[in-house]
Amino acid sequence: MRTNDPASIRDLLDQAEVLADTYADYDAEAARQRVNARADCPSSVAAASCTAGPGPEVPRPAAAHEQAARDLDLAVALIVDTPQAATALARLADDDRPDPEGAVVFAALLHLIGDHDGAQFWWQFAAGGGNRTAAFCLFLAHGRRAEFSDARHWRAQAHRLTAPEGDTPAAAPARPLLPESIRHQLLTQCRSGSRPTLPARLEAVINRLPVDPDHDFGTIPRPVPTLTDDLPHGHGHAPSQA
Repeated sequence: MRTNDPASIRDLLDQAEVLADTYADYDAEAARQRVNARADCPSSVAAASCTAGPGPEVPRPAAAHEQAARDLDLAVALIVDTPQAATALARLADDDRPDPEGAVVFAALLHLIGDHDGAQFWWQFAAGGGNRTAAFCLFLAHGRRAEFSDARHWRAQAHRLTAPEGDTPAAAPARPLLPESIRHQLLTQCRSGSRPTLPARLEAVINRLPVDPDHDFGTIPRPVPTLTDDLPHGHGHAPSQA
């Protein structure tokens, strides 16, 4: 659904077609304000970890690639905070019907552990399936590397993609992808200007995933059916040999 009002990434991800909806008229400042509100100790669970104050004053305006990096970090933190993220990721591991929305979530997790090549691969997979959010993330990913020609390409692609037609499927029961304290921590890190990262135990779960070789991107992690169960608890299984 499109509107004429400016919309933050958070607004877009809260829609029923949560990861396939348009990012049109994205307002980065509005998104940052929402992160501020989200990070102000919204619950007693998060309160214990809510220690970050207002971010340090920035003596100069951020360069274009720096701003793109910050906005991508924010987008990623919001993607994994989305109630439907676990359901979408579980669908990606279905070999019979790999899901573009799940690829957006998986790419976000890879970005959080610093695997930018793997994240780009899965965002391109999702964008190839018509996902606007993936194309927008690619716009920011290329922007953070100052690859502005490629960034313009993906911004144009995102404008060109359309939301799915037809009736919206009934929403599956939402199960958080990550624990509340970790999702809160990611948003708080964005608020303070830090790069959002996963705790070591969750990073280890992703690092244990099987990988496939790719000519352009090297080795690409792939999800397994148990990933959405392993992540909240910080345990995983040794990868099987392909």
